[in-house]
Amino acid sequence: MEMSDIQAQTTLVLWAAFAVAFLFGAVAQRTHFCTMGAISDAVNMGDWTRLRMWGMAAGIAMLGFYGMAALGWIDPLQTIHSGSRVRWLSALLGGALFGFGMVLASGCGSKTLVRIGAGNLKSLVVFFVMGLAAYATLSGVTAVLRNQTIDQVVLHLDTSSALPLWLAGLWGAPGAALGLAGLVGVALIAWALSSRDFRSSLDNPLAGIGIGATVVALWWVTGVLAFVPEHPETLEAVFLTTDTGVMESLTFTAPMAYVLRWLIFFSDASMVLTLGVVSVLGVVLGSLAYALLSRGFHWEGFRGSQDTALHLVGAVCMGVGGVTAMGCTIGQGLSGLSTLSLGSLIAVAGIGLGAVGALRFQMWLLERG
Repeated sequence: MEMSDIQAQTTLVLWAAFAVAFLFGAVAQRTHFCTMGAISDAVNMGDWTRLRMWGMAAGIAMLGFYGMAALGWIDPLQTIHSGSRVRWLSALLGGALFGFGMVLASGCGSKTLVRIGAGNLKSLVVFFVMGLAAYATLSGVTAVLRNQTIDQVVLHLDTSSALPLWLAGLWGAPGAALGLAGLVGVALIAWALSSRDFRSSLDNPLAGIGIGATVVALWWVTGVLAFVPEHPETLEAVFLTTDTGVMESLTFTAPMAYVLRWLIFFSDASMVLTLGVVSVLGVVLGSLAYALLSRGFHWEGFRGSQDTALHLVGAVCMGVGGVTAMGCTIGQGLSGLSTLSLGSLIAVAGIGLGAVGALRFQMWLLERG
């Protein structure tokens, strides 16, 4: 393979990733898909409809990921979620910080991007602050603190931290991985569809199927379309355009930092587009397109100083927490959970606990004032 072929393949991968993210943004805008909103509905109103959306999306993502692995299309070990080292304390505390922040900021990273596309200026501010906090936690002052403290707490496993792969190795049966993923995935989809209220609106299954399918699609893009067995310069296998050097699917915390870096250092010849950057742009433009077509675009700003302060604090919490936990409600939630990684399960638990704590905090603020 020549370098010209690599460049052409890179361009194709970036356009494919952009298209997947564009679809994610449009579906999320149409269906009001929101992890924070789903948790809030369940805690405050006892309405589990949007959590069923999320569960269905996770189930479809699991079936798709391990289905492709069973067909030999992708290597399930080539993700950041499937390593043998689990930073469980970082996942738990980072997840809790992210969950707390997403409630204060009126939505997680993906919802922030979707709202920007619909004209929400509050979310635009959250994006810049969250991206800056994420950048600092990737390679700045909070990165040093993270690396020297909670990142040092590591659980070392003898095999992959992805539970289906662990079981497959333990039992000596490769099919066990697909079996466990299939069982969990089908159970989640069945749970979602078991509700008559969930089935009463087309948008609910559309959200579950559409969002889950985009996660699977990006796994295919990075695991198949972006995979080069032997790069002509390094003679090593590479995954083109990914920031981690391995397979990636949708995630939005670190990519927000990468967007800021790309904008600031755009004239630097070494600053090339990556999967994360085009994914962020794709979600915003997908949401914008649907908002304009449905006449749902409208400008929205802060209500006052307290509203501004809460969003700023929430944005910082999400930037720091999302990087510390190695993903957000989508990155660790749907993408990570599609691998059934132990670290992702811990991070999602942390996000849930943090979100519930923030909802209680908001209730206290309302009662106080």
